Amino acid sequence: MGSEQMEMCSFREEQDDESSKKDIIHVPIGQIHDFRGHPFKVERDMALFELMQSIGKEGVIVPALVRPNPYGEGYEMIAGHRRKEACLWAGIGEMPVVVRNLDDNQAVIAMVDSNLQREYLKPSEKAFAYKMKLEAMKHQGKKDYIEAYKPDQLDGDRTLSQVGTRSDELLAKQVGESRNQIARYIRLTNLIPKVLDMVDDGKIAFTVAVELSYLTEEEQYELHAVMDMEQCTPSLSQANRIKRMSQSGKLDMDAIFTVLSQEKPNQREQIRIRADTLEDYFPQDFTIEQKVKVIQRLVKEWYQSGAVNKDYSDKTAKRMSR
Repeated sequence: MGSEQMEMCSFREEQDDESSKKDIIHVPIGQIHDFRGHPFKVERDMALFELMQSIGKEGVIVPALVRPNPYGEGYEMIAGHRRKEACLWAGIGEMPVVVRNLDDNQAVIAMVDSNLQREYLKPSEKAFAYKMKLEAMKHQGKKDYIEAYKPDQLDGDRTLSQVGTRSDELLAKQVGESRNQIARYIRLTNLIPKVLDMVDDGKIAFTVAVELSYLTEEEQYELHAVMDMEQCTPSLSQANRIKRMSQSGKLDMDAIFTVLSQEKPNQREQIRIRADTLEDYFPQDFTIEQKVKVIQRLVKEWYQSGAVNKDYSDKTAKRMSR
């Protein structure tokens, strides 16, 4: 399925049912405004280049989905941001669209659904998309709940507070993630842009980022400054420690530096020896652990015998004689 078809398949069935009622119109691209708060990044990468070439040859096959712009003139894009950018790249001045009258909640859900089907999404894109859709679903849920039950029926066993849980569960089923995982993604929306960019770039692991999301904005800027100076990122245990220090009011730049300066196991220098280069010198039934112990013992004996100093002196003498 092509990228254009994927973006619109969420609406295909509904459009087919009402195809006779909806006209496709061609609109100047300058009249189509990006969706406000659009969480998905449109980058001129190879995938967009291929889409641009396809549009340049065949035009826009699947029309974009827009609504009348609620903030001014023209239209607001709901599904088709990549197609719009590809048109601009190809030098095309207008594109086909289907205009639908959607309220804010409907527009958010449609916009998110059309993009969640993409093959690869950055953590930040999922984070803001889940947050936007969940809030829209909650708003819709409250409206549906009030319509379904009269105020005198909303007793202790059936309250509006249940709406959030129902929305969480529904979203989890729709996107194939657990409720807890969705909550973790939404936590990332609390990160400052500089730290969130590091998560998107794979410099900070997802689980570490969730822990760091509990820091205040000022603490995050201090953390980023230390990471930039020391050219390092926290491990999960370090991030958890930083989080607990923040919660206890003991976190400052010096504390962050102290925590990050601690050596992590994966940062220790290692000497790697290919096993097949030593296999002639060990019994076949020797385990890796046994081989390591023998090597450690031999190196220790070599050092204690003073041979290390002799070898170093001989090596120095050879360099000086050249």
